[in-house]
Amino acid sequence: MNLISRTSEYALRAVVWLIQEPGRSQTTRQIVRGTKTPPDYASKVLQALSRAGVIRGQRGLGGGFQLVADPEKLTVLDVINAVDPLECIRTCPLRLKAHGTRLCPLHGGLNEVARQMESAFRGTRILDLLNGKSTSVPLGIALKRVRKKTR
Repeated sequence: MNLISRTSEYALRAVVWLIQEPGRSQTTRQIVRGTKTPPDYASKVLQALSRAGVIRGQRGLGGGFQLVADPEKLTVLDVINAVDPLECIRTCPLRLKAHGTRLCPLHGGLNEVARQMESAFRGTRILDLLNGKSTSVPLGIALKRVRKKTR
């Protein structure tokens, strides 16, 4: 079962990978290896994240990608919206004229669930996921525990 698109999944993997080395550029090849993402797909995802200002890409010697968004504030929804925004149901998916923008109970209910999911993603920072209590390891590698900034 997929709650989010494959594109969003790959974007989240890339961001998790880049959070591990703040301020250090990672090549597409390094990101692909670390995130187990298809190279062509990864390139498109990285470009979308770059256009959205989540990461920055630099070409040439010493180039690569690095996280520019503040990991303290970056949410799951920020990453998803950068590559494949969640959609709400605004009009009847069956194009029934009688329904128009008044959704039937089925589509209205599904739309409410989508809004709840969006709210949950908005309230979940990437760091919250990485610093959870699970014994499972993200991306199947021993990631560094990301510390919160002390003020």
